[in-house]
Amino acid sequence: MKDHPINSDGPRLPALLVFDVNETLSDMSPLAARFEDVGAPAHLAQIWFAELLRDGFALTVSGVAEPFARLGGEMLRVRLDDQDLDRDLDEAVQHVLGGFADLALHPDVAEGLNALANLGIRLVTLSNGSAQLAQRLLDGAGVRHLFDRLLSVEEAGIWKPASGAYAYALTECGVDAEDAMLVAVHPWDIDGAARAGLGTAWINRTGGGYPAYFTAPDLSVASLLDLAGEIT
Repeated sequence: MKDHPINSDGPRLPALLVFDVNETLSDMSPLAARFEDVGAPAHLAQIWFAELLRDGFALTVSGVAEPFARLGGEMLRVRLDDQDLDRDLDEAVQHVLGGFADLALHPDVAEGLNALANLGIRLVTLSNGSAQLAQRLLDGAGVRHLFDRLLSVEEAGIWKPASGAYAYALTECGVDAEDAMLVAVHPWDIDGAARAGLGTAWINRTGGGYPAYFTAPDLSVASLLDLAGEIT
């Protein structure tokens, strides 16, 4: 690192931390209640989000970049179409998507972000969702000022985990891949960033296993506060 110290007991201190947003920073569990509000079972929330990501990745492989909101809305129509809803389908879709505006941070995030910022590391987001949603989330928690930039793949023209998405963030921030670290809860995101040359930190809040077919993270921690302790 050019201007950052090296920790002899672990990885060198990154100049830039690149944060995934959905599920990494935001607690998306309240969306399950939004499904119940419209008459659908709560468990569909996780299925819907997984399908949304799957289709976003599939389009990325084909060279197509669709906005997160469009894919989310269309997949919701498909997923809710056969449910016994208590309102019009379009109204149900809007009600569920509206839940993103009310999401909060995971309990460990605010304290962890402050600890990381206090290390003198630049913080940015890189989301497959919109920068506006990230702004609302971080503004609501009073931590927006800790971030240098709020980046979205919508400007990159390609979704993560394609290497071009990470390259876009590095170019925007003027940082080499070896001086940056991606922070995410998703192993697919960790793998993509590692293949693009970034360091990686996996936030494993659930204590679950990591798929062996993905590139292993450089760091595996239970919270953002733990991450701050690991890289100092």
